[in-house]
Amino acid sequence: MPYQEATAKLQELMRRRDRVLSVMHPPSAALARVMEAAGAEAGFVGTSGVVGSYTGLEDVGTATLSECILIAGWIARAVSFPVILDGDTGHGGVMAVRRMVEDCIKEGVAGVRIDDQPIEGKRGTGTAGMEVESLEVVLARYQAAVERKRELDPNFVVIAQCYTGEAANGGYAEALDRMKAYKEIGGVDWVQFTAPRDVDEARGAREAVEGPFSIMQGFMNTPLTNDELLDLGINIAWVPQPTHLVTYVALYDYVKDFMDRGSIAYQDFREAHKDNPYVSGQLKIGGAEVAKQRELEEKYFSAEALEKYQRSAGRK
Repeated sequence: MPYQEATAKLQELMRRRDRVLSVMHPPSAALARVMEAAGAEAGFVGTSGVVGSYTGLEDVGTATLSECILIAGWIARAVSFPVILDGDTGHGGVMAVRRMVEDCIKEGVAGVRIDDQPIEGKRGTGTAGMEVESLEVVLARYQAAVERKRELDPNFVVIAQCYTGEAANGGYAEALDRMKAYKEIGGVDWVQFTAPRDVDEARGAREAVEGPFSIMQGFMNTPLTNDELLDLGINIAWVPQPTHLVTYVALYDYVKDFMDRGSIAYQDFREAHKDNPYVSGQLKIGGAEVAKQRELEEKYFSAEALEKYQRSAGRK
């Protein structure tokens, strides 16, 4: 999706009031196309789940900005729904943050999420030893990102990720104060709170922040349904991990079965899922560029060169 269409679409979706926007991980560009065919509306390229799927690196601050941008760009250009990048701590100071916004826009990425952890000691959500950076440094990150997006594309979305509620040097009350500052002083478009422990904390956080807002529900015993989120005034569901779990379980079960029974396992799989549009052939992953290749060869090459299509007809 061209970046200006992607950023405008994300702005529209995150401000929609009548139903929840579900933000999911697209594990790869090909699987993003599968998600799109099934109706997915927005994707998030997380440093651990998505970038880690390509690189094998965990979310400990070792994935580089170039790696993250490259992967996010591949996925963003493969689909027509907006894609958000996990910007971690900004990968440096305010100049690095500015470059990150620039590169996202160039690659067709619709938004970036920037967190409030220190660059040294960066770790994934829910990991022990979490700390947050000083408010002054964090606000500088957000202000730099917002200033650059206003210069290049005002619809580009900057998200503030607040880890303060789970940090050793934070807490719930401080998280509320920080989230207000991220919105009101930092000027971000959307605030996300990582660590509500129950519905009351989620409600209090929602009331503290104006505009688009979401929560991560890993610390809650029972995740809220979409209807429960809407009742709290939260119209964005942050659900990145389930796409990985579904993929891992399905692939593990199939490979284990195949190693036990060989090609019969594949035949049984196709029979069990014969009505799925990918098995029936109603939907395919890719093929547009193959068709374009033939179209251009027929346009540019001689009739003699095109005889290869008669001698090698391919698989029907």
